Amino acid sequence: MRRIYEPYAYGDGPIANSYWTRTVEAPDWPRLEGTASAEIAVIGGGYTGLTAALHLAEAGADVILLDAQSPGWGASGRNGGFCCLGGTALGATDLLKRHGEADTRLYYDAEREAVALVAETLARLGIEADTHSRGETMLAHSPAAIPDLKATARHMRAYHGATCEILSREELAANGMASPEFHGAVTTPIGFALNPLKYALGLARAAQAAGARIYGRSPAGSITRQNDIWRIASDAGQVQTKRLIFATNGYSADDVPPWLAARYLPLQSNIIVTRPLSEAERAAQGWTTRQMSFDSRQLLHYFRLLPDNRMLFGMRGAIRSTPKALGEIRARTRADFDRFFPAWKGVETEHFQSGFVSLARDRTPFAGPIPEMENAFGAFNYHGNGVAMGSHAGAILADLALGRPLSRPWPDFATRPPRRFPFGRFRRALLRPVLAARARRDGG
Repeated sequence: MRRIYEPYAYGDGPIANSYWTRTVEAPDWPRLEGTASAEIAVIGGGYTGLTAALHLAEAGADVILLDAQSPGWGASGRNGGFCCLGGTALGATDLLKRHGEADTRLYYDAEREAVALVAETLARLGIEADTHSRGETMLAHSPAAIPDLKATARHMRAYHGATCEILSREELAANGMASPEFHGAVTTPIGFALNPLKYALGLARAAQAAGARIYGRSPAGSITRQNDIWRIASDAGQVQTKRLIFATNGYSADDVPPWLAARYLPLQSNIIVTRPLSEAERAAQGWTTRQMSFDSRQLLHYFRLLPDNRMLFGMRGAIRSTPKALGEIRARTRADFDRFFPAWKGVETEHFQSGFVSLARDRTPFAGPIPEMENAFGAFNYHGNGVAMGSHAGAILADLALGRPLSRPWPDFATRPPRRFPFGRFRRALLRPVLAARARRDGG
């Protein structure tokens, strides 16, 4: 497979000390061996692939899912667990200019439906995923960002019918959000936090129970077509299928299939998790809220107090994936954590994990047919909001693969194939000047 990061990124190193893997026991999924046939084959065992497999199996389709590692191993099992609005890197003004009022509103309908789908799925399947938080809170990282709070509230009213709560700097401490870093906050009452790996594994078990055949340690290699049948070669077997779904997102390869080349750009996101904080330690900092929160920077930080009183703190960055590079970004993440929460400078950071979000040149997600491949569909590029939008895209793919009308809102622009990034397999170089420029705009 042709991938654009160092091999270390695609092994167990970045999650060797993950917090989430210590909270749930993952099944030992069988490896594909020999030749298997299915009506539909799904490549990728994250939220998108697992949701597609679940919906397909529940509709009575014969479906096989292949994952190069195991379901939930990639971004779906190592993210911050924010189930919230999002999926595009474009604001409403740019969406309107590019795609018009109708599709813009349809896209925002999809954002809300995506959050609702996850909530409905958890309830329907009885998945215990440690949910908490009443929506999400954005905190102004500087006085200059305070107008963004009111702009967010206006946007949420206009496009989501939601009433936001705005807090001044003086009101933060009374709401359990004391930090010298912040100058105000706005809370959007849509969304919730969860344990992302428990959600992913719950989807996998439910898909299997519905009849889907799931294989781990079975990377898709060459993909060929003959007499209306797709053949997927893996390390120890092959799958023959009529229809294909690609759901590999930031862990994609540029040659599986070749159509994917340069249509996605992975960016690393990194998370530290502390040991459990005592009641006295939480009171000393004045951060007692369990709201899932993020700051107003373009290179944002995201954080939340977990149900077991550990603090999760994440940030984007690092365009190399080596032990040295991840050690450096871990130190940077910890330094920012100490600045945000100075009373916790002595609190041990027990866990660290790193994984990919996936960006599109068009800055919008994609879920639709692959025009150069008959009876093949794909979805990816959720811009760091894959818990909800990746799940929603999986439901869209299931409808497309079954040839039935879409059961969920999805705008036309999100069915168009993403444009390719320049520089091909060297496109990662684009990240360096972009990240530097955003850091300057954030104030350092």
